[in-house]
Amino acid sequence: MEKVIYVLWRDPVETPDAYAQRLRLSLAAGLRDAGARGLKINVADTAVEPAAGLRQMHVLPQADAFINVWVDSAIASQRQPFDAVIAAHSLRYAAYLVSESQPLRNRRRQPQPGERTEGFAQMALLRRPEKLGYEEWLDIWHNSHTAVAVETQSNFEYIQNLVVRRLTPDGPAYDAIVEECFPAAAMTDPYVFFDAEGDEAKFQHNLKRMMDSVARFIDMERLDVVPTSQYPMF
Repeated sequence: MEKVIYVLWRDPVETPDAYAQRLRLSLAAGLRDAGARGLKINVADTAVEPAAGLRQMHVLPQADAFINVWVDSAIASQRQPFDAVIAAHSLRYAAYLVSESQPLRNRRRQPQPGERTEGFAQMALLRRPEKLGYEEWLDIWHNSHTAVAVETQSNFEYIQNLVVRRLTPDGPAYDAIVEECFPAAAMTDPYVFFDAEGDEAKFQHNLKRMMDSVARFIDMERLDVVPTSQYPMF
């Protein structure tokens, strides 16, 4: 089984909430019928509008949704039915075969299938700095930064998707797609985000530790961050 992340852009004539509903109903049904083994939808709907200040933009216009699909095979001929469903639900899309790691599983705020996960999910689309070789970059991210990300933030889920290859060559050349879930208050309160509510010293410590760590392995000038609502479907 393989995991594919489709990055979607909606037609601007469709509202964010109407688009989110269409993804959860029509797209989910289409992917199930096509034989998807699992599906999770992340979409920038109005529920995450308070997190607008957390956005970071490099690729414009910024993506509106991320469709996580588990399939038997991601080779082109086997993927075609899924691509067709995705194309019918997006203005344009890019697809990535990824290797998923979950250093922090959501064991506290698990919703029923099809329901929204409490809080919000921050999607970060990363590029490896040119100064780092691939193995050094991966070692810093997986074997050093992982602990920092968990210890300095209020995240209750942390998923690292390493891009194995682009399945749509014209899509942005991302090296990784990261998903982190946070409590709703973290959308507007940096002290909650950095797990330091009411503690200025802890906030400054966690903020510096996190910023110092990401600067080691992320090209911050080419980073995209998109707040989304997470909907685990099946």
